[in-house]
Amino acid sequence: MNVRHEMKIPERMLQVIRAAGNVVLVTHSHPDGDALGSLFGFAAILEVLDKRVFCFLEEKVSHLYDFLPSSSRASTSLEEYREFVVGADGDIIVVALDCGDEDRLGKAKQKFLEIEPFLVIDHHRSHRQFGTISWVDPHRSSTGEMVYELAQTLEAPITYECAYNLYVAICTDTGSFRYESTKPRTMHIAAELLEKGVRPEEVSTHLYDSSSQERLKLMEMVLSTITLYDSNRVAIMHVSEEMLAESGATLQDVEGFIDLPRSLRSVKVAVLVKEASNGTVAVSLRAKGGCDVAEVAKQFDGGGHRNAAGFRCQGKSREQVTHDLRMALSRALN
Repeated sequence: MNVRHEMKIPERMLQVIRAAGNVVLVTHSHPDGDALGSLFGFAAILEVLDKRVFCFLEEKVSHLYDFLPSSSRASTSLEEYREFVVGADGDIIVVALDCGDEDRLGKAKQKFLEIEPFLVIDHHRSHRQFGTISWVDPHRSSTGEMVYELAQTLEAPITYECAYNLYVAICTDTGSFRYESTKPRTMHIAAELLEKGVRPEEVSTHLYDSSSQERLKLMEMVLSTITLYDSNRVAIMHVSEEMLAESGATLQDVEGFIDLPRSLRSVKVAVLVKEASNGTVAVSLRAKGGCDVAEVAKQFDGGGHRNAAGFRCQGKSREQVTHDLRMALSRALN
């Protein structure tokens, strides 16, 4: 298949990848399906090209994604990272995948940024430039889609392991091909991944039909907090530390909850406000229709896509963050 590029892969990026013997792959903190699928999918591509690869994550792979091929290969050890860098003896690059802001690289970001060349592959419209060489294309459905096209350009064979990971990346970031970012190109790529042996029903079972009882209990508690505003166009719900403790679930279990209020006919924007133990309030926004939630998130130093965005606040209560966000959404909708 001849895939058309809206934004061409930088030739210098291709040269650097071809020449590198050792590659460190990183992504944003609290990685989602696109981040993890892109990471492990690109690792498989690089290994086919005879590169040594080190996948670093700030935290263990969420149990929601531990079904991904090679998920166990990711390391959270900075000591192992240091040993890999030393062993590379200068022949090394770092590639950040699906990361729209260097601050989202986590606590070890300075260690990564010390290495050059530092490559960035991302599709967030709110991307804040960092790294040595960047390929940022907000017209792509997912970073997974970009990694697939990079493999084609590098003439790297797509293995089953790679195909599975990239399919999950694309599937999750397009809402199972429901969002407006899904283009004919996206479906063509998905079809080629299926031809490598990926079974959609198996992926769907892992993603959507494998909830624990603890997750369902948490879902019940979170849904009970839904409040509608702005003529029922805004739905806001929250999850607290107390809910997590009572349900036995984890904060990772809330992934996907936000799609439930978004499904209400009148709702244009759904919001999930999450309280973390370190005093951070994290906010996820999902939209349908005319409201650009990336622009709303930008007002709180966040970002994302037109229909999916988020931000984090320190030093403010959940109630204060919710109030400020309500005002911002009201302005955006009126």
